[in-house]
Amino acid sequence: MATQQSRSAARLMMAPAVILLLGWMLVPLIMTLWFSFRVYLPMRGGDQGWAGLDNYIRFVSSSSFWPSIQVTLIIVGGVLAITIVFGIMLALLLDQPMWGQGIVRILVIAPFFVMPTVSALVWKNIFMDPVNGLFAHLWKFFGATPVEWLSQASLQSIIMIVSWQWLPFATLILLTAVQSLDSEQMEAAEMDGAPVHKRFWFLTLPHLGRAITIVVLIQTIFLLSIFAEIFVTTGGAFGTRTLTYLIFQRVLESQNVGLGSAGGVYAIILANIVAIFLMRIVGKNLDK
Repeated sequence: MATQQSRSAARLMMAPAVILLLGWMLVPLIMTLWFSFRVYLPMRGGDQGWAGLDNYIRFVSSSSFWPSIQVTLIIVGGVLAITIVFGIMLALLLDQPMWGQGIVRILVIAPFFVMPTVSALVWKNIFMDPVNGLFAHLWKFFGATPVEWLSQASLQSIIMIVSWQWLPFATLILLTAVQSLDSEQMEAAEMDGAPVHKRFWFLTLPHLGRAITIVVLIQTIFLLSIFAEIFVTTGGAFGTRTLTYLIFQRVLESQNVGLGSAGGVYAIILANIVAIFLMRIVGKNLDK
């Protein structure tokens, strides 16, 4: 049992890291809150005084605000659906004994370590280019007209690119859960004559419930701030402007730091609402 002296020593050793992390989080947050109440135009004289709630009212009353929220939620929902469904399929497949199983698992997980800008450029230039892209050649081979993915199916393209990046993460978490499944229970169900789909529905899927909720929670937190893929591919055009990209436009393109900071506060509020909602779901699943 830890003594009072050892606990004090542990707190003392942890203090620098805690202070650093608090500063890392609180300083940008405080600066964002401060600028959100100011008229700050870097290219037109800098700080021009107190704005009150004007930045918040202007940002939320913009015609781009609610469409950006909708696009953000569509991308998050689409990526979650794809990564969870295909993640479960890949996890079940990778759990089967096969030749070179370790190499196959590494190859499946590898896309998660590719930077978002790099993967977006690869998809844009190698796969989705309407003239020289792989998909264009495939369409031509079957006698069809190539699709201009980033203009004709822009939102679907973004979802596809981001799903490719996050699928390895979901697969890794779900594979860990699949490997912890009680094999004796599965063998007993098989001996009792339960078909494959019923074993999956009544045994495997409930067992994956906790892993799925963890995947949903972690991915949602990161997906709400998606930016690089949109910046590299569509530049926010063709109905792909998320809330994060709208904030970027307000700050850098419009040179209005106060207005962009107000948008950042809205993004923080949205992320917290979604996180609290998901934490309740995760908590209920973990208590079962």
